[in-house]
Amino acid sequence: MNYLEEYEKWCNGEVFDKETKQELESIRGNDKEIEDRFYQELEFGTAGLRGVIGAGTNRMNKYTVGKATQGLANYIIKQGTQNKGVVISYDSRKMSDEFSKQTALILNANGIKTYIFESLRPVPELSFAVRELGCTAGVMITASHNPPKYNGYKVYWDDGAQIVSPVDKDIITEVRNIEDYGKIKSISEQEAKEKGLYNVVGKEIDEKYLKILKSLVLNPEAIKQVGKDLKIVYTPLHGTGNTLVEGLLKDLGFENVYVVPEQAKPDGNFPTVDYPNPEDPKAFKLALELAKEKDADVVLATDPDADRLGIFVKDTISGEYKTYTGNMSALLIAEYRISQMKEKGILPSNGMFLTTVVSSNLAYDIANYYNLEIREVLTGFKNIGRQMKLADINKDAKYVFGFEESYGCLIGDYARDKDGIAAVMALAEAAAYYKTKGLTLWDQMLKIYEKYGYYKEGQVSIVLEGSEGAKMIKDMMTKTRNTDIEKIGDYKVLNFRDYEFDTVKNMQTKEVTHPGLPKSNVLYYELEDNNWCCVRPSGTEPKIKLYCGVKGTSMEDAEEKLNKLKIEMEKIVRN
Repeated sequence: MNYLEEYEKWCNGEVFDKETKQELESIRGNDKEIEDRFYQELEFGTAGLRGVIGAGTNRMNKYTVGKATQGLANYIIKQGTQNKGVVISYDSRKMSDEFSKQTALILNANGIKTYIFESLRPVPELSFAVRELGCTAGVMITASHNPPKYNGYKVYWDDGAQIVSPVDKDIITEVRNIEDYGKIKSISEQEAKEKGLYNVVGKEIDEKYLKILKSLVLNPEAIKQVGKDLKIVYTPLHGTGNTLVEGLLKDLGFENVYVVPEQAKPDGNFPTVDYPNPEDPKAFKLALELAKEKDADVVLATDPDADRLGIFVKDTISGEYKTYTGNMSALLIAEYRISQMKEKGILPSNGMFLTTVVSSNLAYDIANYYNLEIREVLTGFKNIGRQMKLADINKDAKYVFGFEESYGCLIGDYARDKDGIAAVMALAEAAAYYKTKGLTLWDQMLKIYEKYGYYKEGQVSIVLEGSEGAKMIKDMMTKTRNTDIEKIGDYKVLNFRDYEFDTVKNMQTKEVTHPGLPKSNVLYYELEDNNWCCVRPSGTEPKIKLYCGVKGTSMEDAEEKLNKLKIEMEKIVRN
């Protein structure tokens, strides 16, 4: 069925409600808009189902959410784990509350018990709750850091991590097998409650989650010593973060926590930011204004579902607030926690440090320095979660720390997804500890570079929307994949990895090996002098992403090298 036929089916089908039909009739004659809404069905990417809210197969709406949920229900029933239940949470985005309740009731209609949070909660708490409640799965209604017009649907499995192969593929198969939206089962909330299927959770899970986080504090005496002096500005960017953050920091002894008032309350319109993403310095405008007013030491921001953390810290020498990349903030936390664990004699002898293929090579230096095993996985924190599960099963390593460059890390094994709440806590604790040593966090970052080398990473995103954009992204990947690239900028390519076809090509000898790489549409260029580039299409947004990393002799040298490398890599992909 082509997109116009699918459009007419939605306009005239009995299963679709009046509001949906009215929305679709309003675009009749707009062939480009109709094509964009119906040329494909939303699919699970690196972070699940995600799309623009609206009517159509390529949109987030009650029909696509219903279809995804019925497919999930069918899979759970085939596994025979429906009695274990599913926990459901949601963030502040438009339709999140409605989609979460719809998800619960469809699962209930299939005889599957659900635990739905009484109000919005962060992603990491959902991951924790799946494990704490012994559920077979979890669902988080969120589009993470995407623009306001998006929403999404993340599925977690019984280990608390987002679904990975083969579970993801099997669930997708079940979803695709549902061709008739009329086959989606339904039940009233009253009937579901009477049958004991619809259960509301909240404060009791909060308390258990927060208790775990507090137990991970390594230097409570440092907080006690300077907690009354350290000044912290925090913004949840209209999302879920402040359901927990302000209370957690104050409980730990941080007396000067200032939440940006204009961004404190949940709001799916995100009225003060164009893009609620802590990776974007523009999202910090109000937080930095408040920081300057309060003379804050640290400025922290979490995205709407609070799995990512962005930071600025004050440099007392220049008086400026310095921004950190996701690599920088995560590796600052890693160095702090690992060094303190070693000093206290609690660093496991078989400790494991997890990173991703597009994250900083500085991770390898830190892991080697502390004699930790380092494991590299593909992009997406679900792949870190998979390694945590394998280590649990095989009993061959103990998780110490994991991170990805996209502003996410996890400081303990209580959950299986990145945790912005815990990262806020860890950064605040680190700031307190270094303050007792007469250091700012910026001073400490410079010490890390002096110790290991001046690593710097960055990325370029080429946004190409719609069906035409999707084709262009595919063509760019194909052309780049099939081009023998022997040099990028000033650096020779030593090895070229193609994860899609499990090949590693030595660019000097031209020898090709098949080392058993995990399958993914990722191209990786290992360059001389510890530099690298990587290309992949985004799994959640209409863009192709180029990543680069360099090692310089100073911050200025690294910055110059990185900028040149990004320009050269973009030329290769675009030409």
